[in-house]
Amino acid sequence: MPGSERQNNMFEASPVKNYIQEGNPFPVTSCGRRRNLGSPLEKRKRKKSNEPRRTIGKGKNFNKVAKDKKARGGAAGGGMTEKGVREYRRKNPGSKLQTAVTGKNPSKKDAARRKSFCARSRNWKSERGLAARRRWRC
Repeated sequence: MPGSERQNNMFEASPVKNYIQEGNPFPVTSCGRRRNLGSPLEKRKRKKSNEPRRTIGKGKNFNKVAKDKKARGGAAGGGMTEKGVREYRRKNPGSKLQTAVTGKNPSKKDAARRKSFCARSRNWKSERGLAARRRWRC
């Protein structure tokens, strides 16, 4: 084979490819990766409850969608209350969830959040989505 000794060694079988890891609890898939099945390291699945998920009513922290389509702010509905956001952040440490920007003259940072939300929610056509957009003053 033409070429230098170093170039020709590139085509020899590598001893690393024949290495088999012992003591690994996860099975190897056909592509050589490890599959994490039934391990405590796997993300926990949410328990299914018989009760349907509700967003309004006793113990829930969402604003009801207003019948009055001209309502603004919290009265417009379509979003979490401040109490709901506090509760969510308490249950999910490290969360950065914030309430809607509802003020007339928000700070530069809040104005940017509002602009971003309004751009993302432009195509929301459901009653709840429209209520959220009204609350954010989109």
